[in-house]
Amino acid sequence: MKLRNRRGTPVDPVPFLVVCAFAFMLSFSLGPGYCWAYGLGDAAAFGLPTALFGVAVAGAYHRLVWATRPSLLSEVPAESRLLRLCYGVVALFLLLGALSVPLLLR
Repeated sequence: MKLRNRRGTPVDPVPFLVVCAFAFMLSFSLGPGYCWAYGLGDAAAFGLPTALFGVAVAGAYHRLVWATRPSLLSEVPAESRLLRLCYGVVALFLLLGALSVPLLLR
């Protein structure tokens, strides 16, 4: 698979594919269960995760393929990577907590 950015420069497809696979896994493993728990029908239980997956793929394509500039890539300092990882863990924890609150209040 040869992906090219908007300037025609070849781009590494692996980060894009990993993000898409992760988005597929999360949207279709958690999405239908949450939709059914909120009382939505089967069409919505699979339609909403599909739409969410499509938005995630479009966002990943724009960020990781279309707008990327491989000539500017360099090694990111370890402390910056650790800080970004910590922020991601906190954001995921808060998101899952926010999604669980309505289920606990039933």
